[in-house]
Amino acid sequence: MKSIKRRDFLAGIASVPLLGNTREFTEEESKASSAAGKSDPLRLGIIGYGRRGEELLAASMNTAGGQADLNIEFRAVSEIYKLRMERGLAAAGSKARAYRSYLDLLDSDDIDAVIIATPDHWHAAMAIEAAQRGKHIYLEKCMTRTVDEAKAVRDAVKKSEVVFQLGHQGRKRDLNLKARELIANGTLGKLSLIETTTNRNNEQEGWRTEEYKRLSKDALDWDMFEGPSANNKPFSPERYFAWRNYWDYGTGMSGDLLSNEFDVINSILDLGIPESAVATGGLYHHLDGREVPDVFQAAFEYPQNAFTLLYSGTLASGIPRGTLFMGTDATLELGRILSVWVDKQSIKYKSRIKAGMIDPSAPFVNYERGQSSVDAVSSATSKYYADRGLAHTYREGKEFNTTQLHLAEWLHCIRSGGLTSCNIDRGFEEAITSHMATISFQEGRKVKWDYETETII
Repeated sequence: MKSIKRRDFLAGIASVPLLGNTREFTEEESKASSAAGKSDPLRLGIIGYGRRGEELLAASMNTAGGQADLNIEFRAVSEIYKLRMERGLAAAGSKARAYRSYLDLLDSDDIDAVIIATPDHWHAAMAIEAAQRGKHIYLEKCMTRTVDEAKAVRDAVKKSEVVFQLGHQGRKRDLNLKARELIANGTLGKLSLIETTTNRNNEQEGWRTEEYKRLSKDALDWDMFEGPSANNKPFSPERYFAWRNYWDYGTGMSGDLLSNEFDVINSILDLGIPESAVATGGLYHHLDGREVPDVFQAAFEYPQNAFTLLYSGTLASGIPRGTLFMGTDATLELGRILSVWVDKQSIKYKSRIKAGMIDPSAPFVNYERGQSSVDAVSSATSKYYADRGLAHTYREGKEFNTTQLHLAEWLHCIRSGGLTSCNIDRGFEEAITSHMATISFQEGRKVKWDYETETII
């Protein structure tokens, strides 16, 4: 293959719209930080202090490395497990009170907003009760466990006019923002197929920690945990610690993992709810008593956009696979880095390919996390940022916690108005798309979304 000199490569892309910069996002975050500093502290309560609740509380109070001071006070922690309640109170600070009942927390006059980080089967009831009491809501994904719940939460939030944010912090990731710019600029041509994936390979019994072994019914309000689940079961440490593995509490790989990937793509393309979905999969590897599949695939059709979205996930392989946006002129790969590969049959780049300015066998664009600009030539740059996951993003070379940025946006909208990026409409789209795949899998059929009646048929 003929070597392409850097000056020829740059000449080849000179007239192609690539990327702007993310300064507008940086400035918006600066405004949010400034507004927070000038206001009275917002008074927060957190409902659920498991692993994700702990991460959310820590992120909201983190001011290290340039993270903004969100100017908040935690006034309440609601938790049904004694040990986690103790941990939550210690982390929340001296002004926080303990509430065994989340309703008592929501009835408190000194709470402005709540973070809900409970298992999925409690999301709808808690969010609706919070909205009815005028408490602003940060809710973890998947937004709900059922279609009817999704409609009820949406209606309650819109009626109350509280500020709502669904916990898909990937919307703050710089690579995703860059991908949105590239695709909007027409760099890929006409999209026809998008493929996204999840790969994890956790130990079969990795969740059975010492804490699991010590759990007794006396330390946990089991009846409250079961709550609105369809089938009340006897006390079970497995079901409490690994609730995602059971249909009574979780939403399977669709609501738990596919929802993450869908929201990333929805934030890039503004997809909305697909017209149809078909899903397959099975429980093949983790034979530990769980009910939900550990291999899951789904295909979503968007005839109005003339493309298909494919999802493929496994919990028995950790090989990294990125998301592919396949266009007529180029394909964008979004993973640990962002790369664009020109299609050798491209009409848009035909003359440049023929002139040797663009080589279809090499990346046309590379964007590494932490860079302030695009490097349009592959190079042996530092891999320091390449191993970072969705926990962090970068602004002008500095590392930021994406959860903290997502919380900061929510708090800014509470103080100053405006619409959060993962608002109730985006949350509804996430929930319905996830539930379409789940229902297709459970019922073994292709399902469609009726946009007029808002039902899955």
